[in-house]
Amino acid sequence: MGTPDILLLAGPTASGKTALSLHAAGRLDGEIVNADSMQVYGGLYILSARPGADETGGAPHHLFGHADMAERHSTGRWAQAALAAIADITSRGRRAILVGGTGLYFKALTEGLAPAPDIPADLRERTLRLAGEGLAALRAEAERLDPEAASAIAQGDTQRLIRLIELVSAAGKPLAEIHAATEPLIAPDRWRGVVIQPPREGLYPRIEARFDQMMAAGALDEARAIAARGLDPALPAMKAVGLPPLLAHLRGEIALDEAVALAKRDTRRYAKRQYTWFSNQHPGWDRIETLDPAQARAGLDAIIDRQFP
Repeated sequence: MGTPDILLLAGPTASGKTALSLHAAGRLDGEIVNADSMQVYGGLYILSARPGADETGGAPHHLFGHADMAERHSTGRWAQAALAAIADITSRGRRAILVGGTGLYFKALTEGLAPAPDIPADLRERTLRLAGEGLAALRAEAERLDPEAASAIAQGDTQRLIRLIELVSAAGKPLAEIHAATEPLIAPDRWRGVVIQPPREGLYPRIEARFDQMMAAGALDEARAIAARGLDPALPAMKAVGLPPLLAHLRGEIALDEAVALAKRDTRRYAKRQYTWFSNQHPGWDRIETLDPAQARAGLDAIIDRQFP
């Protein structure tokens, strides 16, 4: 068994990951690597809750805001960049602290990425035509091809439904069989995982208060700048939690107070999905089950003392 040099720090939105990652960086002489699928985008500063200059605590941060919103930034691309960042950090005798709320990113590192088959052009065209028929048609086809995998996809996630249909059709087998052929991208003895999983009843008020803070910090102006680019609404970045309602307001479709209420609702629902993911996918990881900053730091200290000799 080797000495671990990677800490994976996961948790739902607004659970205090940024503060704990800085505390971990101080304890472990570490550098922080982003593991949030929206914080990779340069145009989503406020709405993705990316750490500001005053929140980095002097610790080097990697993979924040390095992708343009017009790109389709995939899990595979992130994993490649994360592995390069980890190699750079650990080569200098420091530890890598990966922090974020995108469970699929952590799963890719610890369990591996399924080898993606080539998607024939005619299959892609057929899937896009199906998408043009609406979400119901897409979901029906996904459920026909792979009911188990389709059931795990959120109702409105068009992009993941399209990807599932393409992968399963091209491979000729369900997603579970595709994933069975994977290997971890980082060795099990190199990493330790922690999930911040506070009581939901305490997290939801924090979500609402934080969105109010985002609005005060200029979230609507950020949405206005994004709208001015005229990007394809099907792009992953355009589905950032909180962004669609603000864009609807800017188009004159709903009032601002309704947009804010919808954004808060969508963020609560997103947090609920994150809770479900981390409970199901990472049951053996250590837990921090409090929102109290001092107690959370003490809990993390105890985990670090035990897991990082």
